[in-house]
Parts: sequence; structure tokens; C-alpha cells
Amino acid sequence: MLRKNPTGHYPEVSSEAYVDNTAIICGKVIIEANVFIGPYAVIRADEVDENGEMEAIIIRRNSNVQDGVVIHSKAGAKVEIGESTSIAHRSIIHGPCVVGSNVFIGFNSVLFNCRVGDGCVVRHNSVVDGCDLPERFHVPSMTRIGHDFDLNTIPKVDPEYQAFSESIVSANHYLIKGYKELSNEF
Repeated sequence: MLRKNPTGHYPEVSSEAYVDNTAIICGKVIIEANVFIGPYAVIRADEVDENGEMEAIIIRRNSNVQDGVVIHSKAGAKVEIGESTSIAHRSIIHGPCVVGSNVFIGFNSVLFNCRVGDGCVVRHNSVVDGCDLPERFHVPSMTRIGHDFDLNTIPKVDPEYQAFSESIVSANHYLIKGYKELSNEF
């Protein structure tokens, strides 16, 4: 469901994207081509800053936002998801937050007030809060990274995980095509 926010902003969704009819996309949201938005995802850009302004939530091309993901922003802060990035089931991305390109965010993970560099893999049930991750870092499952976390303890992404991330993006491109074809049958 696409809807306006209280300030009158309406989502901009590429005709080449797929948004499940159970998803809610509200307000100043930009969804580029070849993006898959799964069932029950909620993407809301509806809060303003102290000046009554807000930045858009942007989902770049070839990315996927899977079932039950919530993307929101505090006080109109920036949220951007890079190209060919996968946000897995029930994750929360809360702005201010910038997620780079070719990133995998695992099930139930939470990102807030951070930047995640290109090529990172954040495994399942992890939290990144108030700490920026450089490119190609691998965050193991169930890790909590805060502003005082020693990033030297985190390894670089293994090629195995990078291949896994690429396979998720590819699978979701197939889903976009399939679901769009099904919607044309009705």
C-alpha cells in the first residue's frame, strides 16, 4: 500500500520495482528499479526535524527488502540503502542510517545511527548502533556493535559470504520478474 504522509509526500516507486500488496510504503520514499519489497515490509518517511523538514528514505536499484522489514527515520534523518543490497526478514533499519552497496543484513538485525560500508555482511540477530563499519567487514551472528566497539576484532568478508550475498540479490531479481508477470494475469 502506498500512501501520503501528514506533510503530503507520496512515495516514488519505479515501474520496474515490485512492492508486495501487504507492504506499507508511506511518505517521502524513493524506490528505484529492480527493487523487491517483500510481504509486510513497512517503510515510513513521515517524521520531520525541528525545521519541519525531512530527507527521503531511498532504496537504490537491484536491492531487496524482505518480509517484515521495518525502515523508518527519527526526526526526518537520512536513510539510504545502496545498490544490490539485501535486508533480510524482520530486520530494522532506523535512521539516521546509510547502508552501502552489495551489503547483506541478516535476519532480525538492527541498524541505527550508523553507516555500513560497501560489501559488508552483518549476520543474523546483530545490532549496529552508533558505529560506522568500513567496507567489507563481516559482523558475526548475535554481535552487538556500539560506539566503543573495537572494530579491529571484526574480520573482513570472506569470499564465501560475498557469493552468498550475490545469490540473494539474484534470487530476488527472479522474484520481481515472476510476481510482476503474475500481476499481469489478473
